[in-house]
Amino acid sequence: MKSGWILFLPVFCGLPTCAWPQSNSFVAPSITAASSALPDAPDGQPLAPQPISDGTTLGTIHGVVTDRDGSVYEGAHVALSQSPLTSSNVRTVISDSSGHFSFVDITPGPFELTITSSGFSTQVISGVLLAGESYEAKAIVLPMSSAVTEVRVTASTEQIAQAQVNQEEKQRVLGFIPNFYVVYASDAMPLNARQKFDLAWKSSIDPITILTVGAVAGVQQSDNSLSGYGQGAQGYAKRFGANYANTFIDSMIGGAILPSVLKQDPRYFYKGTGTIRSRFFYAVANAVICKGDNGGWQANYSGILGGLAAGGISNLYYPASDRSGVSLTFENALFGIAGGAVQNLFQEFLVRKLTPKVPDYAPSGP
Repeated sequence: MKSGWILFLPVFCGLPTCAWPQSNSFVAPSITAASSALPDAPDGQPLAPQPISDGTTLGTIHGVVTDRDGSVYEGAHVALSQSPLTSSNVRTVISDSSGHFSFVDITPGPFELTITSSGFSTQVISGVLLAGESYEAKAIVLPMSSAVTEVRVTASTEQIAQAQVNQEEKQRVLGFIPNFYVVYASDAMPLNARQKFDLAWKSSIDPITILTVGAVAGVQQSDNSLSGYGQGAQGYAKRFGANYANTFIDSMIGGAILPSVLKQDPRYFYKGTGTIRSRFFYAVANAVICKGDNGGWQANYSGILGGLAAGGISNLYYPASDRSGVSLTFENALFGIAGGAVQNLFQEFLVRKLTPKVPDYAPSGP
């Protein structure tokens, strides 16, 4: 593994025109009588239904249109139709900024509401309006059309993965040591090839990575490791170059190239739950297994072969006296696996506590 967010607007119904009664003599109505003749002020509900000539009391139909996320939807076309289907029995309104729509003075009887909007599947609701009823059409949710849903899901997966990678690139132990290759999100998406290369590149050029390489080169200089490089500024530069080459090659081959070709995820997936024993064996096992891009666990060919490749390539630039044979390359690879297991144990039990910019993710399952 690598280190590195309905409003119900008042229903503005036009007040009916009030005319004084016609008579030969005018009698001024009392204030009380006049007041009782006026309708109540609207308070978010339709005015009282009005009777028509045959004595039938008309009704109203209203409701709110939302999308599948529960947000109110403005601009939906709502058509009301009644039998018989004539032009006078089909009325259309558009939902307002609060998603609300209403039909007033509706003849009682069976009706059908048809809600349409671009990009959404048509929603049809049937009902029966009773005389004088204020009918509320409930649960009008516009479902996304199948074609749009497919496109959005495909795009969304990549966007979520990128957002998670961006967060991982902010993870730093003690606030400064890169901790890019650890996944704390329980719903982590697989990375595409570009994202794997981007993560490996940013890990390789991080200032702390470069400073660490420089420190290792300094220690080697002091104890004359890789003695074929000599001493002085030239010897230090060669040791620095060799160590940085090791780091860069290992990151690119084991963290990007092979994971892209073999469709494996180079990151460590933090467990965080279960007994100490189960977490211990989980961390150790992750030195030789990894998650595939399909979400299943498999042998970590990318990490193992990446370590072998980096060790073999180093023989091209190490001094002749310090070049390792095939057996030593495999031996170093085994030490690398053991080192990976130890690193995973630190990640599982200690590092998260020391990493300040970790979101409050639910811990991932095994």
